This record gives sequence, structure tokens and C-alpha cells, in this order.
Amino acid sequence: MNKRLHTRLAFIIIGTAVCILLISTVSVLWAAHYHISMFHDQAAGMNHDVSRLDYHLEQALIQSIIWTFAGSIALAIFIGFYIAKRISKPLVDMKKAAEHMSNGQLDMRIAISGDDELAELGLSLNELAAQLHKQEQLRVIMTEDIAHELRTPLATLKSHMRAFEDGIWEPTPERIHACYEEIERLTKMVAELEDLTHLDSPAFQLERKQESLNVLIQQVVEIVSAAYLEKEVKLSFRCNQHILIFSDYNRMTQILVNLLSNALKFTPSNGQVHVEAYEEGHDVLIRVHDSGSGIENEDIPYIFERFYRADKSRNRRTGGSGLGLSIVKKLVTAHGGQVWAENKDGAVITIRLPKKYDLP
Repeated sequence: MNKRLHTRLAFIIIGTAVCILLISTVSVLWAAHYHISMFHDQAAGMNHDVSRLDYHLEQALIQSIIWTFAGSIALAIFIGFYIAKRISKPLVDMKKAAEHMSNGQLDMRIAISGDDELAELGLSLNELAAQLHKQEQLRVIMTEDIAHELRTPLATLKSHMRAFEDGIWEPTPERIHACYEEIERLTKMVAELEDLTHLDSPAFQLERKQESLNVLIQQVVEIVSAAYLEKEVKLSFRCNQHILIFSDYNRMTQILVNLLSNALKFTPSNGQVHVEAYEEGHDVLIRVHDSGSGIENEDIPYIFERFYRADKSRNRRTGGSGLGLSIVKKLVTAHGGQVWAENKDGAVITIRLPKKYDLP
């Protein structure tokens, strides 16, 4: 990358040195010529006086040094203040913007001019502010969702227990089962949060070994097949039997179960979900394609965030807790891969995994 700021500063320093040398050269030449001319004028028609010539040469040298010193100081002061102002102004603006951001004003942006490293630093700071603003919005949404996820089942359980206590309801098996389902949802959400916390901890490690991807997908399909039959959604897959991946079997099963469960939630009855795996260079791609309504374009960048739910009106029964895809992203990243979403006649979740992963 061309270091434009570095080049500009180098030219300024070189230019300053050249100007000082030029001033000193001109001063010496001018002063020497002036005093020698004075000597010739004074010595015309007179005997040559060597001491007078020495005096004029001495004066020429002294004056040239003084003029060089004065000119160099003036030039250095001018260039110093100019450079300091040009360099410090964007830095001061960045400092002020950083202070505003630290006080919570994450919509603060820096005016960018030029195309040097300072401009790139300003762009980076603006991008940081934009990302912090997005993260703050997601944090607020996550806090609201956590409160909602906990408050709703707890309120349901409280109302049921109060009704049982006051004798308004009889503790029938159906009502007890409804309480059990709410407890199960709370238990699942707490387990997912614990799983995410474990994935973020330094102690988390994968137990990798070479696995047959075809066998792995087939076993996951068998795990979720009952739920697909109950909803009357067709589930199919295609994978070359010879594809091998270096992965953690249990975690890869968790990834695929989460993706297929998520696809089932948003696929209508009589719809279909298709899983396809194939090799591409040194990587393996796994695609989960459902025939649902797809994902809104503005939601695609955030669906792997914790507690993010694209349809804010979805309830817990249809929308889940919003943690499944976050776990998927964490596990795929831990395997050295990537995961992303797109729309193509429904939602498509794609995972790219390296066939071999070198441990850091």
C-alpha cells in the first residue's frame, strides 16, 4: 500500500532541508559579492589594503550566517506550524469524536478529506462507530428479548399456580402439561445460553477427527425425520459418499440439527427442505434450502446474532429463542469455516468448511 502520508512528510522534510541550503547558498553568495564590491569601490585609486579585504570577507561570512540562521528559523516556524495544524486538526477531530462515542453518542461521525493514512484512520473510526451503534441496538434488542423470554413463561406459570392455589382451576393433566412445556422452554433457553458461554470461553475445544459427511448428514436426517413427518414437510439430502471432513462429530450434529430444526419452523406444511453437500477446491459446502417465505434482506446480516428474530411478531412457539443460529455460527467458526444466509426461492443457509483444519 502506498504510504501517502509518509511520502508527503518525506517531501516536506526534504523540501525544508533544500530550502535551508538554498537560503544559505544565496546568503553566502550575495553577502560575499556585496562586500567584495564594496572593497573594490573603496580600494579604487588606492593601494591595496589586505586587512580591509579581510574585514569585508569576515563581514560577508558573518552576515551570510546570520541571514541563513534567521531565514531557516522563519522557514522552520512557518512549516512547523503549518504541518502541525494540518496533521493535528484531523487528530483533534478524531479525539473529540472518540470522546463523544465514549459518552454514548454513537451517531457521531468524522468529516473525511484526502486519501492518506489519516483519512483511512478517520474512515476506520467511522466504521467502528457504525459497528458500535449496531451492537448497541442489538444489545438493547437482546435485553428486551431476554426479558420477554423470561417474563412470558414465568407469568404463565404464575397464573397457573395461582389458579391452582385458589381452586379456580383443577390441576388436570393438560394444564400440568402446559406448565411443563413452559418449564421446558425456560430450561432449553438457559441451556443454550450456557452453551454459548462455553463456546466463548478459552477452555472450549473441539474433538476433531475424520468423519464421513454422508453418514453424518444421514444420521441427522434420521434424528429430525419424526418432526418433519408430523408437520408433513419433505426432507431430502444429497451428498457424495466419499466426502470426508475433519470435524467434531457431536458439534457437527448439533450444527445440522439446529439448521434443520430452524428450516422446519419456517417451512409450511407440504413444503420441502433439501440438504446438499459438495466439494469445492479444498473446502466442503453444505447448503440447507427450505421452501419457506425466505428472509427479509435487512434481516440477513443479523440472523446469526443472539436473540435476533427476523419477525418480531413471532411468538416463542414458532420463533424459538433466537439462539440456535448463534450457536451454529460459533461452532462453524470454531471449525475454521464460514456460514451465511441468502434468499433463493426460500431461505438458503450455506456452511463452508475446510477439509483439513490446521490447529493454531
